Amino acid sequence: MANEHLKLIALTANTEMANSMAKMIGAELLPTTVTHFLDGEVLFESQKSFRGDNVYIIQSTCPPVTERLMELLVCIDSCKRASAKSITCVVPYFGYARQDRKAKPRQPITARLVADMLEVAGADRLVCTDLHASQLVGFFSIPVDDISPIPLFYKYFASLKLDNLVCVSPDHGGVVRTRNLAERFDAPLAIIDKRRPEPNKSEILSIVGDVKGKNCIIVDDIVDTAGTLLMAVDKLYELGAKKVYAAISHGVLSKGAVDRIKASKLEKLVITDSIPLAEEKKCDKIEVVSLAPLFSRILVALEQGGSLHDVHTKYVKENN
Repeated sequence: MANEHLKLIALTANTEMANSMAKMIGAELLPTTVTHFLDGEVLFESQKSFRGDNVYIIQSTCPPVTERLMELLVCIDSCKRASAKSITCVVPYFGYARQDRKAKPRQPITARLVADMLEVAGADRLVCTDLHASQLVGFFSIPVDDISPIPLFYKYFASLKLDNLVCVSPDHGGVVRTRNLAERFDAPLAIIDKRRPEPNKSEILSIVGDVKGKNCIIVDDIVDTAGTLLMAVDKLYELGAKKVYAAISHGVLSKGAVDRIKASKLEKLVITDSIPLAEEKKCDKIEVVSLAPLFSRILVALEQGGSLHDVHTKYVKENN
């Protein structure tokens, strides 16, 4: 076996991704069970020892968020008590990341709380994808590797051979993410100026940049109810956009979002498999690109003490 001391554990959220990664890496996917008792308590058990091994737990904290998080915490504790050499949490979608500051009096900073819980449970490292805000890394005392999915989006949209492109940031906070894609296409940037009066609601004030007659790609980290996204789509068409696409890392897609997307003018929503797309949510307008090939290389580099920056750079070059 190519990586005999690298052991993968798949919890309930990302089983398909975990199986793909195990095959790509040549690593063992440990036989495990996750049991939910009638009162909601979680039990994790492994049918095989991993004493002295480097364990990688694959689990997005996606809906049901708190249940997935508790599974992860229980699994970390089990690994620590079973004498794993190291415990790396591979969390493609990091839930609670949007609660990263006190926006109003008496609000919690839940992103920091979850970071503390993972560390206290015994996690040695976190690997994730496109955190809601890059400064969340500072909430952790353990190493955090925040992997960008932009190379995956570039590969997809490059295959469409779109001309006259402009990459659109849905707000001022997403400019860096959007610029990363724009630079690969040597395309201009546009920014949507909006305000959010309350969670899951927003108002567009204006759009900075020229979108008339252009193919637009909206770049963001999360699509939840899709209300803000589709408001932006309508505004771009109102200003003369030719076609509008979206490249969004995490497809939460709650509260009738898929139905709204189906009925919208959006050409295509491209998401990663950080949150598995349920069968009932699949449609012609939603395309999923897999993180497994990139994550597999990242885990091998971690196991061999290689540079993650070099891995990412090489992956980008191979897919340009």
